[in-house]
Amino acid sequence: MNGLLSDYLPLVIFIGVSLLIAAALLVAPFLVAYNSPDPEKLSAYECGFNAFDDARMKFDVRFYLVAILFIIFDLEVAFLFPWAITFGDLGWFGFWSMMLFLGVLTVGFVYEWRKGALEWD
Repeated sequence: MNGLLSDYLPLVIFIGVSLLIAAALLVAPFLVAYNSPDPEKLSAYECGFNAFDDARMKFDVRFYLVAILFIIFDLEVAFLFPWAITFGDLGWFGFWSMMLFLGVLTVGFVYEWRKGALEWD
């Protein structure tokens, strides 16, 4: 039983250090924050435009478009990592299926580029 406990000692130490760091990071902002508050420091920052009173106010659709483009290309990278790791085992079928996937994404990217979706004005 003593050998089993000594096997888990590094894990217990790791969890203890993690909890200590987490507690320090939770307490530190209360100790160092708002030393010299001014209206600019305390103002809310929301997506590059001033805060508004009504939550139903319309704003530019480009914010949504940038978010969707980020999600699409973030998912592309998420698919590329496992593919690259197992590339040697997949063979030609795995290679051409990924090339088809990248081709579809490239066609979509070129379409949005030509439509001016990436222009911010």
